[in-house]
Amino acid sequence: MTFTLNDSLLNSILSALENQEKAFVLKADDGTLVEKTEQIKVDDDIYYSLPEWTSANGFALREDFVKKVYSPLVREELLEVLHSGRGVFRNFRNVLRDYPEVEKKWHIFKTRTMYSYINDWYNSLREVWGLEKLDCIPESDEMLLHDDFIFRDYDSDQDKQEIVQSIRAFFQEADENIPDEIKTALYEMWRKQFEQEATNLVPAGCVCRTLSDDFAGCITASPVTEKENMIMVITSLFVPEIFRGLGIAGELLSMFLLKLKENGKKWVLLPNTALPEFLVPLLLRTGFEQIGTGYIAKL
Repeated sequence: MTFTLNDSLLNSILSALENQEKAFVLKADDGTLVEKTEQIKVDDDIYYSLPEWTSANGFALREDFVKKVYSPLVREELLEVLHSGRGVFRNFRNVLRDYPEVEKKWHIFKTRTMYSYINDWYNSLREVWGLEKLDCIPESDEMLLHDDFIFRDYDSDQDKQEIVQSIRAFFQEADENIPDEIKTALYEMWRKQFEQEATNLVPAGCVCRTLSDDFAGCITASPVTEKENMIMVITSLFVPEIFRGLGIAGELLSMFLLKLKENGKKWVLLPNTALPEFLVPLLLRTGFEQIGTGYIAKL
């Protein structure tokens, strides 16, 4: 018997995985969870086992989150808790209570990661059932992003130098297997494209910053030529590693495409110049289509 992983069931499974005191199974005929007893036998028909989630999974989840914490002070406190060996989960929670902004990011990160974990488990069942895989992860609440971050129009005088410095650092810290001269070449290719805005072409874009004014992402574009100003070429789409996984890139892209459409633009091009793989699904979800080695979207 199959079952549908709706939002209600997804949240019930998430809560059950976090409950380390009781074990639950899924009852497929009505899509509910029941506490596991000796009388209930998992048969992968009426009753299904939930995906395994142990304290080791919970610890690894917290380790992954700490790597993304951009405040050195908070990161060090959380690392100290993780390495203490006693009362880790409780003390981790206590530290976060002193930093409401970071605590909110933790809940977003935890929920999104566990949703993905449950979604993978569900798709493994669908594969057994002979059904296509589905993305059952709810859309993130974009208002949470606007509570924690400021999104504004790109200002060349104010933002250009910081964007250049951030992306230069990104290329320098890229895969250690890439020779330094190649990293430099890739950066120079990008910089020349980005600084095209220094001509008479008028650049546009959006920038994301934290409430404490730290740079958290950007998207910029310029017209192909003065005559072909209905066609825009994206010259940067970047989110620093410590802010990735929060939905910033998607929000920047969605806001910017809407802004371009409102301003009468017709096409957006994205040349594939060292395009990170993790951006490809986002581009496809946002309406881009691959053309050659790049991507294009009709507004």
